[in-house]
Amino acid sequence: MVLVAVFGAALLVAVLLSGLAARTVLSTSLLFLVGGALVSDGFLGLIHITPESEIVSVTADLALFAVLFTDGMHVSFAKLRANWRNPVRALGLGMPLACVGTALITHYLVGLDWTTSFLVGAVLAPTDPVFASAIVGRKEVPSRLRELLNVESGINDGLALPVVLILIAAAGPTSPHAEASFGKIGLELGLGLAFGVALPLLVTLLTRVRFLGAEPKLQPLLPLATGVILYAACHLTHANPYLAAFSAGAVLVAVSPESQKAFEPLGEALAELAKFAALLVFGALLTPQLFGDLSFGGYVAVILAIALIRPGSLLLSLWGTRIDRREKLVAAWFGPKGFASVVYGLLVLQAGIPQGQEAYTLIAVCIAFSIIAHSSTDVPIARLFHVDDLVETGGERTEDRSEAADVEVRADASKRTNGIRSPAER
Repeated sequence: MVLVAVFGAALLVAVLLSGLAARTVLSTSLLFLVGGALVSDGFLGLIHITPESEIVSVTADLALFAVLFTDGMHVSFAKLRANWRNPVRALGLGMPLACVGTALITHYLVGLDWTTSFLVGAVLAPTDPVFASAIVGRKEVPSRLRELLNVESGINDGLALPVVLILIAAAGPTSPHAEASFGKIGLELGLGLAFGVALPLLVTLLTRVRFLGAEPKLQPLLPLATGVILYAACHLTHANPYLAAFSAGAVLVAVSPESQKAFEPLGEALAELAKFAALLVFGALLTPQLFGDLSFGGYVAVILAIALIRPGSLLLSLWGTRIDRREKLVAAWFGPKGFASVVYGLLVLQAGIPQGQEAYTLIAVCIAFSIIAHSSTDVPIARLFHVDDLVETGGERTEDRSEAADVEVRADASKRTNGIRSPAER
């Protein structure tokens, strides 16, 4: 119950400061991370959580599923058909380069063996746009950039998972969590994709059956019920829940845009709550001992992974594309390590591989540094795209005012063409 009270207090503070956070470098995500660290055994000792605690894996898993489900709803298939090359480049070239680059610095700076080093690279390869919400969540930011970051982060979690499982098995696992084979992994991914596509289609068909249909005030619960069933089905059948969540969100918005529109406010709120809960729990794991266990070479590797490996790999993958330089640099910087890396890092720790503890320490510190770096720079960088209304105040939006001005100019021009003078001219 102490954890519930701490979460409620942190949520209240985050809501009260959210307006300020939307205009400055203050980050609500960082508040929960710091709050979790302060109440843990390392400081006040109000809550006692270890990496083996079930609440850690459950909250991270739920948060990642919820975030990917809502992220999938932001995907436009029409825009993807027109701009599929950039996400494919990021996933097919940028992600492997980031994995290899992280493995190299892990091996030479931290001293882990090659298998474990590549395992760390695979765990840290997935990106998460949650900690760059002012970038991917603002319509004023170029859609090409938002689509690139959203699609890359939504799909790379599922792509990294089979690599992580195979490398855990190769490193010598001692727990059943790490059992893996190409056939089993392929089946899990295939089932996840199949469930993610089939279930929203089935639910949409049911709503169109005569005598069936959701009452307007209950319509937001329809996608929620779909998500709950999907989550349960994936865990009961060992299907990949993350690929299922993202694909289900994308299919739902394509076949039933009215459901997505009704669900969006509720979905975004639930995803935020899940994210904050996971951050609070993860923050409780960030004890002084954890940071003290990482060597100097480990800290150098963390900084290089965030500031050099991800930016360099994505810039190389986007070489020769028509994306302008500013958008490339923003996309390269925002490669935060999020909930997928937390979940995969816990798999590494719980697998009992020879250097699992050292790998987990490096992964956890890298995620913490990434959250701090990316969630505190999204608003300042968003302003580069002239996002002046980071907080809605009930007035007209900038783009709406611009469109209204354009309409007025065209109307005046039309009047003059037809011999009608404007009041100013009269």
